[in-house]
Amino acid sequence: MAHISLTFPDGNKRDYAAGVTAAEVALSIAPGLAKKAISATVNGAHHDLQWPIPHDATIAIHTLADDAQALELIRHDCAHIMARAVQEIWPDVKVTIGPVRDYGWFYDFDRAEPFTPEDLGLIEARMKQIINARDPVKTEVWDRARAIAYYEERGEPFKIELIARIPEGEDLRMYWHGGWQDLCRGPHLAHTGQVPADAFKLTHVAGAYWLGDASRPMLQRIYGLAFRNRDDLKAHLTMLEEAAKRDHRKLGREMELFHLQDEAPGMVFWHPNGWTIYRQLEDYMRGRLRVAGYKEIKTPQVVDRVLWEKSGHWEAYRENMFIVEVDEEGAREKRINALKPMNCPCHVQVFNQGLKSYRDLPLRLAEFGSCHRYESSGSMHGLMRVRGFTQDDAHIFCTEDQIETECAGFIALLSSVYKDLGFEKFDIKLSTRPDVRVGSDEVWDKAEAALQKAIEGLGLPYEVNPGDGAFYGPKLDFKLTDAIGREWQCGTFQCDFNLPNRLDAEFVGEDGAKHRPVMLHRAILGSFERFIGILIENYAGKFPFWLAPRQVVVASIVSDADGYVYEVVNALKKAGVRAEADTRNEKINYKVREHSVGKVPVILAIGMKEVEERTVSVRRLGETRTETISFDQAVAAFGLDALPPAH
Repeated sequence: MAHISLTFPDGNKRDYAAGVTAAEVALSIAPGLAKKAISATVNGAHHDLQWPIPHDATIAIHTLADDAQALELIRHDCAHIMARAVQEIWPDVKVTIGPVRDYGWFYDFDRAEPFTPEDLGLIEARMKQIINARDPVKTEVWDRARAIAYYEERGEPFKIELIARIPEGEDLRMYWHGGWQDLCRGPHLAHTGQVPADAFKLTHVAGAYWLGDASRPMLQRIYGLAFRNRDDLKAHLTMLEEAAKRDHRKLGREMELFHLQDEAPGMVFWHPNGWTIYRQLEDYMRGRLRVAGYKEIKTPQVVDRVLWEKSGHWEAYRENMFIVEVDEEGAREKRINALKPMNCPCHVQVFNQGLKSYRDLPLRLAEFGSCHRYESSGSMHGLMRVRGFTQDDAHIFCTEDQIETECAGFIALLSSVYKDLGFEKFDIKLSTRPDVRVGSDEVWDKAEAALQKAIEGLGLPYEVNPGDGAFYGPKLDFKLTDAIGREWQCGTFQCDFNLPNRLDAEFVGEDGAKHRPVMLHRAILGSFERFIGILIENYAGKFPFWLAPRQVVVASIVSDADGYVYEVVNALKKAGVRAEADTRNEKINYKVREHSVGKVPVILAIGMKEVEERTVSVRRLGETRTETISFDQAVAAFGLDALPPAH
């Protein structure tokens, strides 16, 4: 019998018969480990306990204590258990696919009747019965003809179509959870009882086209959440409740920041309050970029398709571009233009004007670029995903030797900006070369090493995503964490060897010859629209004073104080404070409540005592106590607070 050698995480090796399973390996180590084992990583790939191991390999056995692997399996098995429960309750329902997603899973069903909230309760109850039954999970590899015949007999057309989409020669793995079967790549748990019965919840139902194609049948998608234990589920549900309170669409209405409407889908109508936040943020970013050595430019929004063809965007991105056809005078055919979905090709055009020398590099070109992308109606979500947006975009043209320095400078700038905007924590992911790419291995080695060295030079932790870089170069992605623990992908830094070549960008080197620059794509906010949505939710509408659209409301307690109210307002405005008067014939408590709902940071109450003493009574948002300060103190203090963070 052939033998293989398995290497464990601690470096120890053991010999086994070829074809041994991870379950058998776990049992050979300890019965307790075999009982707790849920899966294994074999040669870097996640495996079932029951998959045979035919060759020498590295192996790690996982238990429910291993967060990443355990959560993936729990959520994947929940998808199958839910689909089984649905078909046991309603045998005529057709099943499709059920992938794992953030915090849970979804599964799409073809059912004539809509699922109701009561149905979700029935499904959950049946899922718990299946889990408590501890049914074994079995898997087999079938050939294509056998699998198709199996699904034809059971009337599962979606599974037959999925098989047709699987490349020839790739295994068709069939799974049974008890007596219920599904087509799946796996891996899965050893039995249904390994899913924590009190740590999952079905949340809602939504419509979804089969395979995301609007011309295909509309299915019903059931979403669920799953965690390793009840406490984690409860914490996540609490976070969701808090997120609902912070929903930027709700606060946007209450604070009169913006609205969207059907006549302009995915385009934002900014109201005065929202536009004030936008302009404050833009002015702040403009100042930071100027100090960091960027030169601001502005490029056209409508550009001929010829440029998009040269850049490669027409071929790769055409379906997401808004097309503009123009009847040019004297032309035989209409001229086809596109609203720019990104700024990169236009920035190369600015670089290409005039001869550039190595002495001009690095050249940092920044633009608050207005872009348009055709997003499907189902994917749009308030400010978070829109069709019209403005990027805090910039491109750095430099030599290969300058990549590390520029990367370090960018990370330092990004870190400082995020801190100013209230985000102390962010994660960095370094995505390295994919299999399909442009540029030599030597250049990729240099670029990846430069990015890695820049991160490490700043003493920052990071995670490597092997093979996840863009085809034109490696990249860094920056995820910030908000006040309730959610992560948001915002900043990016990308090395590009491709576009300068496609668009003939070049500079004269120290040797007198012409060379291609490296193009560094970078953004900190990502887009103003989305970032403002994140800010609204992070602060629950209670913006820091310098960003708040309405900073101070001066409210009269009695009408005889109105003259002093306007004197205070005018003095605050001269000091740079966004102040307004409220002299309505309403009680002061009513005014305070109303402006608190509008998230005004400071309310100054003025009665006859304040008029006589030339003071103001200060009430800050979220506080019940008040303090009395002099007129001059108020103007000086709030004038200073109104300034953006200094650098």
